[in-house]
Parts: sequence; structure tokens; C-alpha cells
Amino acid sequence: MEWMVWTTPTTIFFSAIAAMLAGMTAWEVASPSIERKGFLPIATTRGDRLFIGLLSAAYIHLLVVGFTPLSIWIALGASILWMLALMRWG
Repeated sequence: MEWMVWTTPTTIFFSAIAAMLAGMTAWEVASPSIERKGFLPIATTRGDRLFIGLLSAAYIHLLVVGFTPLSIWIALGASILWMLALMRWG
């Protein structure tokens, strides 16, 4: 793993993803979800919204890192806000 630079933001980002996946797995086992329709154009379950949110978070980070001089912490904050909105109203 020496070839990869594990900065603090990178470590926090991937640790948060692992924690979300573990938490969602436990939640799904304890209380299976049903499909519902929110602001997304398709009916989704909690797992679908998590997948869409994680994919969106990756794109948010890529856009911030690739096209702006902004801090990656801003991308993390935007991703968290987007994920919360998506999980609640998506």
C-alpha cells in the first residue's frame, strides 16, 4: 500500500463508506425496506438510494478535485449534505 497516498480526507472518506455499508446491512437485516418514490424518477429502496448517493459522492469529489482549487473538505461536506437529502427525500 506504499504506492497510494492515504491522506486524512481519503482515509475518512473510505472509512465513512465502509461504516455506511455496515450500518445499512445491519438495518436491512433488522428491518427490510420497501420501494418508494421520492424526487428521483424511479422507485427506490434504501440500498438503491445509498448506491446512488455513493456514486454521486464520488462524482462530487472528482469534480472538486479535477476542476476547482477548493479543498476536498468542501467536497466531503457537499457529499454528506447530498447523501442526507437523497436518503431522506430521494
